[in-house]
Amino acid sequence: MNGAELFGFSWLRPGDLAWLLAVPLLGLVALRGLLARRRALRKLVDARHLPRFAPSHGSWAPGIRVALASGAALFLVLSLLGPVRGYSLREVERKGLDLVVCLDTSRSMLVEDLRPSRLDRAKREITGLLDRLRGDRVAVLAFAGDVRRVAPLTHDRKTLASFVATLSPQDNLVGGTNLGAALEAALDLFDGRTGNHEAIVLLTDGEDLTGEGLAVAERAKERGIRVYVVGMGTAAGGKIADERGGFVTDEAGSEVVSALDGSTLERIAETTGGAYLAATQNALPLEELYEERMTKLEARSLWAGRERIPHDRFQWPLVVALLFMVLESALRSRKAVEVEV
Repeated sequence: MNGAELFGFSWLRPGDLAWLLAVPLLGLVALRGLLARRRALRKLVDARHLPRFAPSHGSWAPGIRVALASGAALFLVLSLLGPVRGYSLREVERKGLDLVVCLDTSRSMLVEDLRPSRLDRAKREITGLLDRLRGDRVAVLAFAGDVRRVAPLTHDRKTLASFVATLSPQDNLVGGTNLGAALEAALDLFDGRTGNHEAIVLLTDGEDLTGEGLAVAERAKERGIRVYVVGMGTAAGGKIADERGGFVTDEAGSEVVSALDGSTLERIAETTGGAYLAATQNALPLEELYEERMTKLEARSLWAGRERIPHDRFQWPLVVALLFMVLESALRSRKAVEVEV
């Protein structure tokens, strides 16, 4: 329910209030047409004979009909805007999963082998996931060589999306890709009761070269927490842009090419009973993992309480609009009878 008040009501669709401006415009157009009709009639018939040939010419009936039609249009628009007054409280229970999304923000995520870049594509994946959530809570971690807690477990998807949009490699304190630290930080966000309703989502282009990620995955398995991984990048890879506008080079001076090798990432996912998808395998890999895998997990009651149910009063202006339409129709019928006589 929107907090804006108009005529003592709140409105379900306040964005459509501009339609009210169309009502006086329609009334003006109708009045202009009525006046033009009267001027044309005076040109055809002498003023002395107007009562004989046009009995209704001097009456107020046409003007009243225009006013009634305009009033009907006004109250129809008010009805469509969804007037709300009063509310009732209803007991509700929300069930869902706890998901921790770990986003790799290392510099290699700026490679453009995925359009527009690996990082931008990963952000799009997360935003798409947030749009599909039901009663789930989501936390967001950003990581490279270090891990940053972006947001705790929350239902506030709009705020999460705004936080994700701001993430970049410039916030990293340590370079590299520490998968083990990211997974460890994700495990710390869960309450530890059971992993049946908990899962970790990892979006990265890195490899688990040290084996730390696989070691943490083993601990996640013991707690029943699954890890779902989206590999960001292609097998051909691409060059990594540096801060000077060039490309990152190795000790020999050769430009470094970052390519995705998903074998270690797939091993982490499979160890926990999760799943791995490369971004090149599906147009929307994270949404597929959510719909096909994560929604099959056992949901739990995450929040219970009462919510306000607004009372929609669209019937009130609708009844007034119908009354105006009946009166306008009655005047039109009466005029037709007069002409026939």
